[in-house]
Amino acid sequence: MSRPDRGTRAMHQALPPALRDAVDDFAEHLSRVRNRSAHTVRAYVTDLVSLLDHAVRMGCVDLAELDLSVLRSWLARQRTTGAARTSLARRAASARAFSAWAHRAGLLPADVGAALASPRAHRELPSVLRADQAAALVEAPSRQAPPTDTPPAGPTSGAAADGAEAVPLRDRVLLELLYATGVRVSEACGLDVGDVDHGRRVIRVFGKGGRERSVPYGVPAQRALDDWLRRGRPAMVGARSGDALLLGARGGRLNPTTARQIVGAYAEAAGLPRTSPHDLRHSAATHLLEGGADLRAVQELLGHSSLASTQIYTHVSVERLRAAYRQAHPRA
Repeated sequence: MSRPDRGTRAMHQALPPALRDAVDDFAEHLSRVRNRSAHTVRAYVTDLVSLLDHAVRMGCVDLAELDLSVLRSWLARQRTTGAARTSLARRAASARAFSAWAHRAGLLPADVGAALASPRAHRELPSVLRADQAAALVEAPSRQAPPTDTPPAGPTSGAAADGAEAVPLRDRVLLELLYATGVRVSEACGLDVGDVDHGRRVIRVFGKGGRERSVPYGVPAQRALDDWLRRGRPAMVGARSGDALLLGARGGRLNPTTARQIVGAYAEAAGLPRTSPHDLRHSAATHLLEGGADLRAVQELLGHSSLASTQIYTHVSVERLRAAYRQAHPRA
């Protein structure tokens, strides 16, 4: 089973053996069959353990006794304890996924979760930088000192920079790729050197569920990649580097947490609003649509399985247009 927090582990251990085994088997199914990420499996397991703990408290000691009333009671209890609508929607989705799996596996006589409704999550419009702000951010490593994750300076070798000089090159290529391609931070950190096709200027990305897609990037990102691979990466490479494209201070693959810190620190130093890698993803998508890109093309670039996920950026563009109108039109 994925590693849940201590509270979830304690509840998991307190479940009757049959229910505990069902949790473990479901986690295995999500990980190995559905190819879900460790983070997603952990979230599903946390929700499921909470649900089954609630079911046991209601007198259900056998999984076959789980019914729609128990699921609804569990969600109602979550609501009374202050869970947000987004959390309730996710937990309802977890319950439906488990119910469908348990029915297929013969553990439930019926798919009781199929009729479980969940509150529609209120969707906030994503935070988006203006094009000039995004440009200032990706160019920041060329103008200011590295804010974080700086290895000690070492001797130069050939055309390689030393360790301290290599970090701005790494930071620049990270920021350029995040904005140029709109990839998720985990996807950027997961890139290998061989995933970059310099001739066609595309990168091969493995997204959610292991789905592969090719994403183009532009000339500025190519220049940043060339500098990093020629001068930066050789100075930071070590025994733990493997084929990783982006490296951390100790020579291993750059991890997403450090990447988030890098983006946030450069944004703060440049006087920009608080910015995360996902904000750069939002900005890339919005700027593509504002530039006339087709919605389905943006969907494919971002790796969204549903067009509905991409449509949020059309609302962002409309809101930006309204704001510009209100500010500029004399009869607004």
